[in-house]
Amino acid sequence: MSGEPHMLDEAPQGLDEVLPTVVDHVALARLYGEPLFALPRDLYIPPDALQIFLEAFEGPLDLLLYLIRKQNFNILDIPMAAVTRQYLSYVDEIRASNLELAAEYLLMAAMLIEIKSRMLLPPKKTAEGEEPEDPRAELVRRLLEYEQMKLAAQRLADCPQYGRDFLRAQVYVEQALAPRFPDVSALDLQSAWRDILRRARLVQHHKISREELSVREHMSIVLRRLQGQKFVEFGDLFDPAMGAPVLVVTFIAMLELAKETLIELTQAEAFAPIYVRLAYTPSA
Repeated sequence: MSGEPHMLDEAPQGLDEVLPTVVDHVALARLYGEPLFALPRDLYIPPDALQIFLEAFEGPLDLLLYLIRKQNFNILDIPMAAVTRQYLSYVDEIRASNLELAAEYLLMAAMLIEIKSRMLLPPKKTAEGEEPEDPRAELVRRLLEYEQMKLAAQRLADCPQYGRDFLRAQVYVEQALAPRFPDVSALDLQSAWRDILRRARLVQHHKISREELSVREHMSIVLRRLQGQKFVEFGDLFDPAMGAPVLVVTFIAMLELAKETLIELTQAEAFAPIYVRLAYTPSA
């Protein structure tokens, strides 16, 4: 829909007669930096220099709804004579300034005149027991639908909007200079352990023998392996040639050492190799 403000045009006249030539040597205005103590005699003021905006409407339905609501008319029983008269007076105003925009309002004016004419004619005969069709029914339906959409749009416009009612808060947080390695999750350990088992199956032996393995013994082996070294890769602590039982016991030994905070598992970044080192114990 297109909108056109209702304007009244007024042009100030006789300003050179009202304003004195010099008022206590105070300039009336400045033109290109120079003081102007009197209005020029040949100053041209266009007829539409002063425009007063009375009401702004978004189209014929908006104007018609405004006229009905302003006078508290029942929208289901519109007095067509009064509404049509007021509507035509507004159309005459906008026709003088914008003829193209007035065409849309003239179409609605023709519809109002048609409805008014049909109401003056005798109602058409209908089947027995049925009420004659009201010529205003279609117009009322359109007005009610337009009012619902207008109210819904107003409710949406009242909701807080980004950039109009609020802005996103942004805070700069200075990062610490010391790097913080991400924690090793259970899924990372599980993935690394599956990779060790997969490699162990490639070199597994078919010799069947019963062997008693000690978790404590392998805990000592892991601690001795880490002595004197800063970091040891997780996979280097396992020997696939020893078979799956030894790998399982070694893995359990590492979990026990981590539980007792004797070793630390670190990782530089996500999906990076996992490293093992002795836990740091501050000197007394």
